[in-house]
Amino acid sequence: MKTPWVGVWSLVACGSLFSQTTVRPLTAASKPEPGLELAVTWKWWVVPPEVKEWGMPLPESLRPKPAGDPAPEPTVVRPETYEVSKGDAIIKIARKFEMEAWQLKQFNNLKDDRIQIGQVLRIPSPGQLLTMVPPPPPPEKEVASQKKSNKAIIIEEPAPDLDPGGEIQQELDNVRMQVFLDREMFSPGMIDGKEGPAFLKVREIYQKSRPDAANSASLKAKAEAAVKEPYTRYALRADDFKFIRPPKAEPVVVPDKGSASARKKNPKPDIPAPPPLTIDDLVGADFLGYGSAWEFVAERFHCDEEFLHHINPQLKDAPVVGTDFQVPNVIPFEIEKALDAPLQPAADPQKPITAAVVLVSRLEISRDGQLIAVMPLRSARPGLYGRDKWTVLDAIPQPRMATKREPREPPKSAPATKGVVNPDAGPGIAQPLEKEQYLAPGPNNPVGVIWINLAKSGGIVPLPYGLHGTGIPAKMASLQSIGGFRLTNWDITRAARLMPAGTVLQWKKE
Repeated sequence: MKTPWVGVWSLVACGSLFSQTTVRPLTAASKPEPGLELAVTWKWWVVPPEVKEWGMPLPESLRPKPAGDPAPEPTVVRPETYEVSKGDAIIKIARKFEMEAWQLKQFNNLKDDRIQIGQVLRIPSPGQLLTMVPPPPPPEKEVASQKKSNKAIIIEEPAPDLDPGGEIQQELDNVRMQVFLDREMFSPGMIDGKEGPAFLKVREIYQKSRPDAANSASLKAKAEAAVKEPYTRYALRADDFKFIRPPKAEPVVVPDKGSASARKKNPKPDIPAPPPLTIDDLVGADFLGYGSAWEFVAERFHCDEEFLHHINPQLKDAPVVGTDFQVPNVIPFEIEKALDAPLQPAADPQKPITAAVVLVSRLEISRDGQLIAVMPLRSARPGLYGRDKWTVLDAIPQPRMATKREPREPPKSAPATKGVVNPDAGPGIAQPLEKEQYLAPGPNNPVGVIWINLAKSGGIVPLPYGLHGTGIPAKMASLQSIGGFRLTNWDITRAARLMPAGTVLQWKKE
């Protein structure tokens, strides 16, 4: 069933909505998403994109060269083997592939440093390096050293423990399990190698729904069999920069014209911080792309930027085409293909799809009564939740958000006292606009890359609150925004491809 798209709605037009939803007043603890401080008080609605082009034009320096120009050098890929040549040594080969000599020897079962020209050595992957345990320190021994006829006894210190408390191994195990659950469509949220509450909860749900993983040992065995390597590699491509906003020009620093003594005390002039984003900055953009290559790669591989930096400490400069990242070994969120049609499947009466929002914290999707997907979900506004049953309608790719800057709720009124400002009156209400303004499509649109319309049970008229993505996956539980019920961009894309129009969505407390 394909439902018609309804372009504009408001809370007034959907008065009957309140029988199934509750919207609580905003609280001081609810901090808005940057740039939306006033926008969260306005009415917004979703509209389709103006054009079908997905992304931004590539910078001139990254566009394909005309025929006859020399081809760019191919990206260096880490090989699986290496043939020893003249002049090679174990330590040189190890440094070449960013590892320790003992790791190269251990991986190839070498007892010493002797190698021969033509010998083929196996090169461990970054993930395999993380699983390797340093050899035990040699036993204490005396080494005779003759110097000026005097003997000195040197006692070798035991090698330091490179993984005190097993923290590295624990992080690796957690990443493997998070990657496994993510591949199974039981999303732990952003992969970070930590045992956070979302990860522990989805692991528990998976175990309850899968008899072959009911206990910790069977779950671990299943994860290790499915995910041989917790990490893989990704090299930035030129086309990736269609979705990454080019960096702004550095601010011009005005030299300090103070006294010589003042300049001596403070030789480096203060560089003003860039001004925070405003709603006018956002509505003036043609495409709301990623702010950096780090953000692009993190979302592509379902992790936090902070964690991506953590596992790539060797990357110091701004990433460019060819920059090679270590990344979680998930099925990547390929934004260039994420919106390929059809977004939603056809309904299968033999294997009906149902869905549930549980505690406004996760979306659960079932096929023929069997749980097939779990994804973290959060409300974009404090106190917003549903009741009973709703219906999933159509999915809108590349959604834009429109507003006339009309207040979502009428301003509070109170008797005015001369010279006293009413503290409960709320922010000043600007004059509404005559024409709509739009937030452009893109991964950093507050409602992400896809919006899924929702209706009252059995209805076809969209409600003001849909399921959608988010441009702030790391903070979707803590920052207020516009929209309805948000998932990460990679999860909303997977959810749309699982739920046909007409899917029943139930609201549950647990």
